[in-house]
Amino acid sequence: MRSLFVLFLLLFGFSTYAQSDLLAKNYFDQGEYQKALVIYEKLVAQNPNDTRHTINLIKTQQQLEQFDAAETIIKDRLQNRSVFPQFYIELGYNFALQQKDSLAKIAYRKALDYIKIKPQYAFSLGQVFSEYSLLEEAVEVYETAMELDGSRDYSPQLARIYGEQGKLEKMFETYLNLLKINPTYTFTIKRNFNDYVTEDPNNEGNQLLRKALLKKLQQDPDVLYNELLSWLFIQQKEYKKAFIQEKAIFTRREESLNGLIDLAHIATNEKSYQDAKEIVLFIIDHANSPLTQLEGYQQLLFIELQLSAPSAYSKIDQQFQDLIEEFGTGADTYLLQIDYNDFLAFKYNQKEKAVEQLKDLSKKDLNQYQEARVKMKLADILVSDEKFNEALIYYSQIQNKVKSDVLAQEARFKVAQTSYFKGDFEWAQTQLDVLKKSSSQLISNDAMQLSLMISDNTLEDSTQTALKKFAHADLKALQQKNEEAIVILKDILTNHKGEKIEDEALLKMGQLCERSQQYEQAESYYLKLIEFYNEDILADDAHYRLALLYENQLNLPLKAKYEYEQILFNFEDSIYFVEARKRFRMLRGDEIN
Repeated sequence: MRSLFVLFLLLFGFSTYAQSDLLAKNYFDQGEYQKALVIYEKLVAQNPNDTRHTINLIKTQQQLEQFDAAETIIKDRLQNRSVFPQFYIELGYNFALQQKDSLAKIAYRKALDYIKIKPQYAFSLGQVFSEYSLLEEAVEVYETAMELDGSRDYSPQLARIYGEQGKLEKMFETYLNLLKINPTYTFTIKRNFNDYVTEDPNNEGNQLLRKALLKKLQQDPDVLYNELLSWLFIQQKEYKKAFIQEKAIFTRREESLNGLIDLAHIATNEKSYQDAKEIVLFIIDHANSPLTQLEGYQQLLFIELQLSAPSAYSKIDQQFQDLIEEFGTGADTYLLQIDYNDFLAFKYNQKEKAVEQLKDLSKKDLNQYQEARVKMKLADILVSDEKFNEALIYYSQIQNKVKSDVLAQEARFKVAQTSYFKGDFEWAQTQLDVLKKSSSQLISNDAMQLSLMISDNTLEDSTQTALKKFAHADLKALQQKNEEAIVILKDILTNHKGEKIEDEALLKMGQLCERSQQYEQAESYYLKLIEFYNEDILADDAHYRLALLYENQLNLPLKAKYEYEQILFNFEDSIYFVEARKRFRMLRGDEIN
């Protein structure tokens, strides 16, 4: 019983100690240094050998400009039999804060000399020097330790510091040497390279990395360097050059077409269709399985659709039929059949045929996920044909069939969206409330946006007149009936001016004008949204779409830069923040991100 009581006291004491530590840190982070000082003094008194609390006490004293008190504690620790050399750095930094630079250098030198005696301190001392932005000293620590003890490798730390110093050539060389020894660093190193590489091939970082990789390839023709060159060219959106590297990798390894398949998808997503087409044709020619060849043909047809005018649709229809005849109508080709019926319904104006074929396909020997995807496409077509009730039945079946899959969440969102098109806003809102907590960020965001629009416009207008009109315009846009959608939206902007729906209508008008390549008109709607609703939830959407418009269609980079800058300064929580920062820096011409 007595031992249990002692254990309870120990646990209680540890808990109190930990709480004090957290409280002191919170005070320090909030700038309440006097309160933090009191707690850290108690913690150090309770455990004088705890280096972490001693360092925190010193930092707090420095914030309060109690430099003499900090110096006393540091020198006291340096008198111990077992010296922790970090305190030489702390002493030097304490002098530096007082503009005593010559004394600071002497203290730093003592820490550096300590490495010659005990190289094992290099990691911790290098970290502290880096924390205080003493990069030259940090480099000396790591390089000295590696010279004295060949078993130690601080290449990752050195490469990072070289980058911070602007020594890009040395940084790339160090990272590439590290990668050769340990290829598992590939992902981490690419992530670090992203700080110095942009889409601009003339950027200094891009040029130096390309030069370093070509030099390595001449010295050692390892496909590792081909892979990094391919990655660099992809960042620069130079897919032809990346294709050359991927072909070299495939020729050397002849193991897998995965690199080429990934490149084809990237080029397609970036709408570099001609480059993508060339890559896909290579994949088809070198496919080692019918499935890979089929996937290649599917992607090729998708590309052909993007490049073709409606006059070519009969030819594309025949190509789909030829492929289905060649590869069959079983489960193995269900994705091809979905693509074909999507084409029939949304491009070739044969919705009835598409619906009939998808119903037949859904009854074949498919697994539950395949069947769910077929029914999803079937329901989407029914919605576009305004057969809402039948579509809702299929969406509900998907939810029941694949309950734990993201497809079920997507189907639930489409139930909400279909109810919204029907004007059944209450049921739509019920579904959307569930989806706000979706594990899919994209579905969750879409659900919150639609939910907010419905609730805002329901509160303001109990008859929901404007909201019903907007839902109808949304449906027309889904049906690719852009002009009809624009007419409805113009009616909203005229007859519901100043109502909550106006900002939604302005954004949608801009998007539809972009789709119709009426870029100046799109600009005017985005500008009007920003003028009247810059404090509202859609303002960042307008700034971002306007920036893309200026950058990609209207060739006005200075205006694009300004719009990206607005997101950085005024919309830190925007989903566009990261991409806006990247594009802003590229347009500004940063050499180092």
